[in-house]
Amino acid sequence: MILAAHSDAAYLNVSKARSRAGAHIMLSEDIPVPAFNGPILTLAQIIKFVASSTAEAELAGLYICAKEMVPLRNSLVEMGWPQPKSPIQTDNTTALGVANKTIITKKMKSMDMRLWWLRCRESQGQFRYYWAPGPTNHADYPTKAHPDIYHESMQPTHAG
Repeated sequence: MILAAHSDAAYLNVSKARSRAGAHIMLSEDIPVPAFNGPILTLAQIIKFVASSTAEAELAGLYICAKEMVPLRNSLVEMGWPQPKSPIQTDNTTALGVANKTIITKKMKSMDMRLWWLRCRESQGQFRYYWAPGPTNHADYPTKAHPDIYHESMQPTHAG
């Protein structure tokens, strides 16, 4: 049993040019792409700063998700469930490349602290970031406005 998550962000969809971050944090198996499971925590949070790009908003979403997972990981370890690198899924290849050091960024102060925090936690063996297509990302649901029919179709998996 390991802690896993899906992370997402919606760019410029909130008033005053802000974005929304969302996460679906769950317990799953230790496999490359963890199977979907009911959430133990779902986040839907307005990102407090104005992101200058979609990648920056997605990186902020990864940061918010990972930051919320740290105390949950610590609790699982204290309960006797050793935790390998917790997988966090994103649907943005640029944010993934920046977090995994496969894309070199220009120095941007707003991204800098979150970027280095994510890279530091990955090098400590706490997190593993991976990409999967948007329709498989369950954190997409709390980040965007959807019509009623969509909410009704998602109730079995997201509302319990």
